[in-house]
Amino acid sequence: MAKATKKQRLGRGLSAILGSDEIKTAADKGAKSVIGTIIEIPLDAIVTNPHQPRTQFDQETIEELARSIEQLGVIQPITVRKNDENKFDLISGERRLRASKLAKKETIPAYVRLANDQEMLEMALVENIQRQDLDPIEISLSFQRMIDELELTQDEMSKRVGKKRSTITNYLRLLKLDPIVQTGMRDGFISMGHGRALINITDQKIQLQFYERIIKNNLSVRQTEDLVKQFREGKILSLAPKKKTIPEFIKKSEKELSEKLGKKVKISINDKGSGKISIPFSSENDLEKIKNFLK
Repeated sequence: MAKATKKQRLGRGLSAILGSDEIKTAADKGAKSVIGTIIEIPLDAIVTNPHQPRTQFDQETIEELARSIEQLGVIQPITVRKNDENKFDLISGERRLRASKLAKKETIPAYVRLANDQEMLEMALVENIQRQDLDPIEISLSFQRMIDELELTQDEMSKRVGKKRSTITNYLRLLKLDPIVQTGMRDGFISMGHGRALINITDQKIQLQFYERIIKNNLSVRQTEDLVKQFREGKILSLAPKKKTIPEFIKKSEKELSEKLGKKVKISINDKGSGKISIPFSSENDLEKIKNFLK
């Protein structure tokens, strides 16, 4: 008797799982035939995870992954669960799913799990937290969702995700930063190290002043930490740019010229004492009048 091909075996596996409406949990009869099964699932039978913790997907890297999938296929299966509509909810692997669609694949290898809504959310959150390519704010938000939606303590999260409690605390503290600073971290303008230094500044307006200084002067994390330390010790009172004092003789000259010309004359001066005079005009005749006055 001829052995079944891999494709045939996968096809029977999908049919068996879709036909097993009674299998809902790991305790149900026949669950062992479902748990741990890797099958080829049609892309149109997969529903994306509404609880997806990841909010940013780099289109360029997805296109690169799609080109790899065209040549080598999907090396690491996605993770799904069977839903009540004889389809599959995606638990993890949305980048691979998107790239497979872009590569015009019809099916994708999937690891089938049994999970309720809470378990599905937890698996998705934990899988994302353990990734290396997430930005610090995405990880922080995932931790916060585990607290809010799964009602886990930081100690419980530490055991679930395999990270120290202090690490979790440091990530959660980033959410206290001004939203503009958080966005800068997500976009890669500053690092998590910069963000951790800025947490020590409680006034968000001053946080933004520090953020602007970091960007403008390309400050390192160490330089940022030193600057924050000086501010907290009172050695730096403000990072706001100082308003330039206009000398009295400049004010007087502006007023005199404006009155004589009937126009708002502006005079600027630099630190070395040199400057320029700006006189507006509205027409060619107007310009001639100014020239005659200067003569």
